[in-house]
Formats: sequence, structure tokens, C-alpha cells
Amino acid sequence: MAEAGTIQREFTFSHRDFEEVRKMIYDHAGIALSDAKEDMVYSRLARRLRATGKRSFQDYLALIRSGHAEEWEAFVNSLTTNLTDFFREAHHFSILKDFLRTRRDRPITIWSSASSTGEEPYSIAMTAVEALGGFDAPVEVLASDLDTSVLKKAADGIYPLERLNKLSQVQQRQFFHKGTGDRTGMAKVKPELRAMVKFFRLNLLDGVWSIRQPLDAIFCRNVMIYFDKPTQYAILKKMQPLLKPDGLLFVGHSEALYHATDLFRLRGQTVYQHAEARGGK
Repeated sequence: MAEAGTIQREFTFSHRDFEEVRKMIYDHAGIALSDAKEDMVYSRLARRLRATGKRSFQDYLALIRSGHAEEWEAFVNSLTTNLTDFFREAHHFSILKDFLRTRRDRPITIWSSASSTGEEPYSIAMTAVEALGGFDAPVEVLASDLDTSVLKKAADGIYPLERLNKLSQVQQRQFFHKGTGDRTGMAKVKPELRAMVKFFRLNLLDGVWSIRQPLDAIFCRNVMIYFDKPTQYAILKKMQPLLKPDGLLFVGHSEALYHATDLFRLRGQTVYQHAEARGGK
């Protein structure tokens, strides 16, 4: 009988197993898992053991070490956290709207570098439509993520109606079709909005990124908290030359770039610009 207060697990999961998982996900995706994440790792990967029919973590990790491509993808998808919402950190979108209005006569490209299930890039696109007066605004939103499963959901653009609670009724009518019949309770992004967003997989740890064009703005929000400081700096160093000299970098509410002041300087609340940029507007 298990002692009171202990958790009986379906699979044996040793600290050595956890350390191996921690090294794998760090080497592959730069994600630094703290000791406090051990139970979370067990819970998420236990599902993969059941799915693959493995009877132990060592058997499962041997499958990962063998380079099994599909399971590598499932392994990474299981350990990435995808918490998001439409117009999350609303002050960013007010700043973005004013910023876009100053650039209305030129093509604009914005990168959502951790797009998750799509709420952030669609919020960016909606802001562009409102700021510039229509779906024909010359704005392209690049939306990338490491997790292929959330990218598919994002590209489909289908959400439960309760996910739209932060949107006004006007915004809901303008940007979404509400489902009927067996789709009642769901909403789908309108094709005109969907056409403004390009979804693709990108690992921020990859040596070469597929993004080439200069960017007007980068959203890298609530991503850096999963990386250690050297990894954060390496990513920021690659982002900086992609951003136009007068462009903006948006980060999460709990993130600060004190260790990268040679690259970016604070412009406003969790909004940064090139370190050498002049002025604060």
C-alpha cells in the first residue's frame, strides 16, 4: 500500500528519466525545465507511452533517441505550453494600432514568433484592419510555432464562442462566422482575415530561420521565460537585424531584456526598439 500523500504512478519515472527528458528538450528546443516541472513532464509523457504502447520511460526514451521523426514531433508538442487568448495584454494592441497608422502608406510585415493556436496573429491582423480601414490593408502577419499540432488548429481558425469573449459584438460580426447546426457554439475566422496570416513551423533554436524580409514588428511574448539567459540572448541577437531600425519588439508582461541592452532598449510597457533607435515614439 502506498504511503499517505504519495502519488501512485502507472509508469516508473525516475529522476534520471526526468534529467534525460530535460536535456533532450533543452538541446532540441532550448526549453529549460525546472525541477518543479517533474510531475508535469510525467503527466504529459505518460500519454505518449500509452499511445506508443511502451511499458517504461526507458523504452519510450530509447524510441526518441532512435530519431523516430513522428514521435520526436509528438514529444516536443507534449512539452510545449500553449496558453494564449485574443488580445492578450491589450495595451500592446493599442500601441500597435497607433504604430500602424504611422506606416499606412507602405507594406507592413509583422512576425508572431510563438503563434500557438492563432489568437495572437489573428489579433494582430484584426488590429491592422481596424487601424488601416479594411481587409485590403497592406499587412502580412507571419505566424510561426514549434508545435505542429497547435499550428494546424491556428490555420483552421475554429474556436469555441467563449474564446471570443474579449471581442466586442462588432468585432465578432466583422471577423468571424458563427457556426450553426452541429457547429453551434463555434466560430470560424473569416477568409479575408485568414488570408492576412501565413502559418509555418519554426524552431527559434534553428541555426537558420526562414524569415528574410525586414520586419516592422515582432511579437515574442511569454516565450523567453522558457529559456535560460544565454539562449534568450542568442535568440534576441538573431531577431534584432530582422527588425527595421524603427520597428517594435513586443515581449510578455513578466519578461525584461536587461541582459540585452546592447540590442534593445525599452520604449514603453514591455515594448522595445533597437538600442540605437532615436526617440521614444
